[in-house]
Amino acid sequence: MTDAHDDVAARGHVLVVDDDRTVCEVVSRYLTRAGYRVSVCGDGEQGLRLARERRPDLMVLDLMLPGRSGLDVCTELRAGPSDLAQVPIIMLTALGEEENRVAGLELGADDYVTKPFSPRELVLRIGLVLRRSRDASGTPNSRPAVRDGDLTVDMAARRATLADRELALTVREFDLLAFLINHPGQAFGRPELLERVWGWSFGDSSTVTVHVRRLREKVEADPTEPKRICTVWGVGYRYDRIAP
Repeated sequence: MTDAHDDVAARGHVLVVDDDRTVCEVVSRYLTRAGYRVSVCGDGEQGLRLARERRPDLMVLDLMLPGRSGLDVCTELRAGPSDLAQVPIIMLTALGEEENRVAGLELGADDYVTKPFSPRELVLRIGLVLRRSRDASGTPNSRPAVRDGDLTVDMAARRATLADRELALTVREFDLLAFLINHPGQAFGRPELLERVWGWSFGDSSTVTVHVRRLREKVEADPTEPKRICTVWGVGYRYDRIAP
């Protein structure tokens, strides 16, 4: 386990958990050059410990780890204290691990990158996720909170409540909900949502499907009969307001 450039101002602290030393070294080098502070470790248990001790701004988490898997780590973090549950997670998955990749998204991962990958692409993805998880300029979002019945989405605070209970949303879940509720009555295809919410010009559209399913579990009275986030057959999804 190593730290890089602890003594300099950085764009954020990224914890990389991967048992492949080459991956850790290459990713750490690229992230350090991009201005990030980096910690690395090679197993899930140590990753959890470092996350609790240092509360990184983002985690890069390999699915296949010795001991506790990346899925186990993701599950425990999302179920933990709110400060850790909100840490963005980017999963590293092998090309043939589609089921595990979807499982990671369902457990609350914000993004994924498929091995073998371009380190530059990973750095770009990290920047995109972090920009969505905080206001990089330090200027509060001026958009007002949006209310729909008992659901309130506060853009400036990046906080959503349902019946006065705060929802535990990942970065991507909040972004998707905020986008949809700000465009009520409009149908969007999954590729368009990937581009406008994720910032991807290409990618696996099942990512959108998984996030919609997770959102429905949190904002719908009956996720099997959604009233807010509705499926538009042959197109994609549409947000329908509950309140007039």
